[in-house]
Amino acid sequence: MTVVDRPLPDAASEEALDAMPAPEAPVRPEPQEAVKPGTEVESVPEPETMTQAEIGIEPEVTSKPVHDLEIERPHERVPLYVWQIPVRVTHWVTATCIVVLAFTGGYIADPFLIPPGSNVMSTIRQVHIITALVFMVSGMVRTYWLLAGNRFSRWSAFIPTTRFQATELFRQAGFYGFIRKEIPKVLGHNQLAATAYLALFALLLIEVVTGFALDGLTGAEPGATLFGWMRELFGPQLLRLIHHLSMWLILAIALFHVYSCILVDHLEKNGLVSSIVSGFKFPTREELVESRDGGAELLERVE
Repeated sequence: MTVVDRPLPDAASEEALDAMPAPEAPVRPEPQEAVKPGTEVESVPEPETMTQAEIGIEPEVTSKPVHDLEIERPHERVPLYVWQIPVRVTHWVTATCIVVLAFTGGYIADPFLIPPGSNVMSTIRQVHIITALVFMVSGMVRTYWLLAGNRFSRWSAFIPTTRFQATELFRQAGFYGFIRKEIPKVLGHNQLAATAYLALFALLLIEVVTGFALDGLTGAEPGATLFGWMRELFGPQLLRLIHHLSMWLILAIALFHVYSCILVDHLEKNGLVSSIVSGFKFPTREELVESRDGGAELLERVE
């Protein structure tokens, strides 16, 4: 047997060996229990995914905002068909009916200029009632067109559907009150005008109901039968007062309507007054895109 002599380790080698970390013991996996047949296995939840905004990354913008769109020839005016035929016809029929009803109603309440002798009063009453019926037909057509018309004549042009549209009422009122210098950009009805129209519709409805109730005092139908409950509830004198006050409020709204149309037409120079005859307004290409009820699709349509 041959004995091999090995050198003994020196002190430095022993210190190096002592400084080396001890090897970690291997970790044995814990044994898993076997799944019995018929038992439900819990699903492992998937890791939650975070959006780009949550992790601080701005999403890529694929289209520019409306105010950043590059509009060629922004100050060039283009024809835009705004008021459809039913809107224009009912507008002028309603305006004519308001004038005739105001004069004939005033004469029935207090005869003037023409003595009420012979058949004058009965003729005035007949004209008043016939005009009221024509007005009712015009109102029903316009009500239907609130559902069937274009974006400028539908119900959404009168009843605000967004907060921006609702607050436009105050911005428009501020312009008329010389508080704001800029007028809101709108192609159809601004919200202040739309609110005035809603009030006008309500007043005209009151006029129709109270008018038929008063006509029923003479035994005429349908006022005598359908609106008899109003005479019993309010009395003839209060009905007359409501009827007359509503007429003066209607005339006040009509006067403001004429004034505001002439003012806005003078400032915007887009043919607002003539549009209720022709149906066309002439906004600039920039106004066509940036108006609340406008958009780039309107610009594409007129080109």
